This record gives sequence, C-alpha cells and structure tokens, in this order.
Amino acid sequence: MLRALAIAAVAAVSFVTMAHAQDSATLKVGMSGGYFPFTFVKQDKLQGFEVDVMNAVGAEAGLEVEYVTMSFSGLIGALSSGRIDTIANQITITPEREATFAFTQPYVYDGAQVVVKKGNESRITGPEDLKGRTVAVNLGSNFEQLLRELPYADEINIKTYESNIEQDTALGRVDAFVMDRVSSAQVIQKSPLPLALAGQPFSEIHNALPFRNDEAGRALRDQVDAALTKLKADGTLAKISQTWFASDITSAK
Repeated sequence: MLRALAIAAVAAVSFVTMAHAQDSATLKVGMSGGYFPFTFVKQDKLQGFEVDVMNAVGAEAGLEVEYVTMSFSGLIGALSSGRIDTIANQITITPEREATFAFTQPYVYDGAQVVVKKGNESRITGPEDLKGRTVAVNLGSNFEQLLRELPYADEINIKTYESNIEQDTALGRVDAFVMDRVSSAQVIQKSPLPLALAGQPFSEIHNALPFRNDEAGRALRDQVDAALTKLKADGTLAKISQTWFASDITSAK
C-alpha cells in the first residue's frame, strides 16, 4: 500500500534509529514513507505506526533498525534481492506471498474497503456496485488481486497507480479506489479531499512482516516474531495502535 504524501522527498533515503548499542545486529526495514498514518515523513522525520512498531521490535529483540524508503512497488524486489531484511508497510499475507517469503504472526487485522467521492456513497455501496466502473488501486498492493478474484472482475476496469489514487477519485477521474479500511478512514478524517467510505469492508486481511525464506531469513523472522509476541502480551502494540488510531488494530476482534 502506498500514499502520495511526501513520497518524492523520501525516495531512496535511509533513516536509522538506534534501538540498541552500536554493536548490535542490524535489521534493514523497507517502507514507502508515503503511506499515512503507517509510514510518512513530516518535517523531515520518518514517523508513523509502522515506525513506532519497528522501533519497539528493535528494542525488544536487541536489533538496530535501519529504515530504507522507496516506492511501494519496489519493496518486494528489494526484499528478494537482499537489499532489505523485511518490509513494514502493511504487507498482507497471501498464498502467493507465503509461497515465497517467511512471515511473522500478523500484527494488524484489517479489511479491504471501497472509497468513493463524497456524495457517491449512495450509488456505490460496496464491491458489487463496481461493475462497469473504473477503480484505482496502488501498484504492487494486494487489492488488485482481491478485485480480480471477484466473480464479476471482468466487468471492473482496474487502474493501477504509484500514487494519487485519493486525488483522482475526489476529482472524478476514477469512480472509486480500494485500500485497507484503517488507512481509508484516516485519509478521510485527516484530508480535505471530499471522500467517503462505500459500505463495509469486503475482505478480511492480516498484515505481517515478510522475510526471505532461507535459513538466515527464517532465523531473523523468529527473532522478530518473538519480540512481537512479547509486545502483544505486555500491551505495547495496543498502546501504539491507540496512539495512531484511537483503537486497537493489532489483535483479532
């Protein structure tokens, strides 16, 4: 998932946080830096829910966290090629991805959401009403796949974007966009764009951290997964979620 906010300012830039001593192992975390409120740049500072979660993971696991930002569509390739160790950018677990990567346990529970220009939510109330319409999704996200799995997918004109899906929907250039429910609600709340949620989420999604499926990758995954278990148990993840969303998105309801 990718957001337009500040993306040009952060492309190919690395941010480092010292979670432990300088001689600790390093965890290179890829993210777009343009997906509010999960990962974004404000006043030249990389921040967001994902950043707070990974800082907590690094501190718990004894890892120095190095953030590497790039376009969302390039993150999977960077992980596969070894330029980064994992991706913290709301990566949804899918069968295709599980066949390639070793995932941690989910740390975000969400759903796919249709969003329309405000005033159109009475005409488009969910995915069934997308037939015969143009729908935007972020390039490289799992939402294109979710739309293509619908039984009437051949009746939907799916348009992929690197950014600006919110703007084009608000301007009427596309009829709707599909994104996760949590991010969609935050965009509508924080942005001046005239947008509205169209119905309820139509697919449950579980987001987790992917690692390369080799011995070293699985070992690092296990180290991070153990930290997530501890941070869930002691309430740290819930507290971080409450800070950003005023609700707990880190546990299954």
